[in-house]
Amino acid sequence: MAQGFRTQTGGGGSGHQPSRDPLRRLTGGWRDRGIWRRGAGLAVLAVLVALVMLFHAQIPNTLGNLGSLTETFLPWLGVFVPVLLVLAVVRKSATALIAVLVPGIVWLNLFGGLLTDKTASGGDLTVATHNVNAENPDPTGTADTIAASGAQVVALEELTSDAVPVYEKALAQTYPYHSVAGTVGLWSKYPLSATRPVDIQLGWTRAMRTTVATPQGDVAVFVAHLPSVRVKLHAGFTASQRDTSADALGEAIADETLGKVILLGDLNGTMNDRALNGVTSQMRSTQGAAGSGFGFSWPASFPMARIDQIMVKGVEPVTSWTLPETGSDHLPIAAKVDLTRS
Repeated sequence: MAQGFRTQTGGGGSGHQPSRDPLRRLTGGWRDRGIWRRGAGLAVLAVLVALVMLFHAQIPNTLGNLGSLTETFLPWLGVFVPVLLVLAVVRKSATALIAVLVPGIVWLNLFGGLLTDKTASGGDLTVATHNVNAENPDPTGTADTIAASGAQVVALEELTSDAVPVYEKALAQTYPYHSVAGTVGLWSKYPLSATRPVDIQLGWTRAMRTTVATPQGDVAVFVAHLPSVRVKLHAGFTASQRDTSADALGEAIADETLGKVILLGDLNGTMNDRALNGVTSQMRSTQGAAGSGFGFSWPASFPMARIDQIMVKGVEPVTSWTLPETGSDHLPIAAKVDLTRS
């Protein structure tokens, strides 16, 4: 028995001796030529993910607004990269591993800049915006959260006639000036003038424009709540009314005569969505220019997209952030800007 034991575990002879090197045991299965033949399907999927990210602007909207739907959640395509990487390792496929590098590089090229902290110090005006939700069970608490942000100018969207007096009372001490137009409103520590509704082709008021007299000069502030979008099996991404309103809002901003312009609101779309080009082509996102991370704002319980926006023209963003969750299904967002630089 002793001799048989020695023959199996070591010593001379022809018996197989397992490697004591953990790395060699781990990589032993990669030494056959099959590593280049296996995983072709994973490699194809990786390349397809990369192509979708790279050529998202070419995905047509003619079929259920598929292009805009893809662009709304475009950053989330990056989730495929670690998943495919793990599958490639499990499959022991060198081909798949190399292919997974392609979507990884494309994703970093598109969104890597958002992972860096671009916030800075300074700034002379803090603004905030919040879709408060028409069914918000705690409007007073929501108002307190907004006021605690330190913002000098606050925009609220999805206001109801019953909730407006509640917000007016809760915000009156902090913001002596305010104006409400339809379902949107603006509260300010500085005087307002030239306030008017903005027609975004809906038949009722969901956008407004006003002049805020800051210590650094007049600033045109737009507040907007573009129509909601839905994903329906029979119709796809229903966003045609949102798209029409976005074009109308873009025209109103283009016609603005003041040089310093700030847009606050729920645009029901991300900066990647081509349908918002009428707005995004002439304004900068504070999150993209001075934020840290993606700044997702919706849904509040598990934010997946930044559809609430603070955008500027003729104004320098300094920092941008999201505020704590309220009774709304959106997170409030805030930004600090420098009005003396552009």
